[in-house]
Amino acid sequence: MLRDITPVTVVVGGFFGDEGKGKIVGYLGLKDRPSAAVRTGSINAGHTVSFDGRVWKLRVVPSAFLCSACRLYVPAGALISIPVFLNEVLETGCSGRIFLDYNAGIITEEHVARERSDELMKQIGSTKQGVGAANSDRIMRRLKLAKDYEELRSYLRDVALEVNEFVDKGEHVLIEGTQGFYLSLYFGTYPYVTSRDTSASGVLSEVGVGPKKVDEVLVVFKSYVTRVGEGPLPNELSPEDVERFGFVERASVTGRVRRAAPFNLELARKSVVINSATQVALTKVDVLFKNIQHVKEWGKLPYNVRKWIEDVENVLKVPITLIGTGEDVMAVIDRREEVLGSLKR
Repeated sequence: MLRDITPVTVVVGGFFGDEGKGKIVGYLGLKDRPSAAVRTGSINAGHTVSFDGRVWKLRVVPSAFLCSACRLYVPAGALISIPVFLNEVLETGCSGRIFLDYNAGIITEEHVARERSDELMKQIGSTKQGVGAANSDRIMRRLKLAKDYEELRSYLRDVALEVNEFVDKGEHVLIEGTQGFYLSLYFGTYPYVTSRDTSASGVLSEVGVGPKKVDEVLVVFKSYVTRVGEGPLPNELSPEDVERFGFVERASVTGRVRRAAPFNLELARKSVVINSATQVALTKVDVLFKNIQHVKEWGKLPYNVRKWIEDVENVLKVPITLIGTGEDVMAVIDRREEVLGSLKR
């Protein structure tokens, strides 16, 4: 464990979402055993957690829930659907250790209906989960919050204060961003973006943790790029090539087929810079290189795989510390002791 190196870690997506943040956060939960884990964003982003033969597709609960000693939080900046939240609490068995900020926003069926009837939302490829409509109401000061609902009363806390107390005591805190950097309302491919800022700075503002308290920003990239819905995707592959390369995927929330493109160094570099990345995780390397499934040691990777990863690392100028080699959260090559340890010395 790297408690002395990373008391506070923020995990964000580096491309257009679907980078495997759920897998990486699930791994960090089991490996590092944080005291607190916070998930930002809303129900339009699903994080898949696979462990020991079971699969969870989570839209609200933090992916670090696998760590049974970890307190779980949904912050003030998040938007939730009450049925989705309560169902996931039941599914993950985390009742009694998951808490919701008083000021978290609540998505209603009216928000969903409004978004599904909006022609612009159809054109930009919205997931139609009511998130944009709810965010719009929040900006106009019309949105109801978690504190307004009796059925949520037992979950309510001042999440910002509690999380900062963990930080100030030197406890390990893991903050999980959702979606991807290029879906940011400010830095993404506007108007084909989501209704919030998905950068590390935006994630922190949703939680209420200041940037001076953050030690590590871990940006997650997949070994190829995928995108759901409309909007630009540089070097997009044809459906035939997507199938030939084994890049066929479906979105965990909508079930839509993801468009795909090769790994994009230019997009990755900009994401690293604006997010102030201190580490990079690469997922689905086993899809790009078929013969490395479930390898867990750097030295056991074939030379061509290590060379590709090192070439990416050299361009990004940020250490690649976690490498995904399979669906299970524990199918990870963890280079943090080797790489970060040498950097600290």
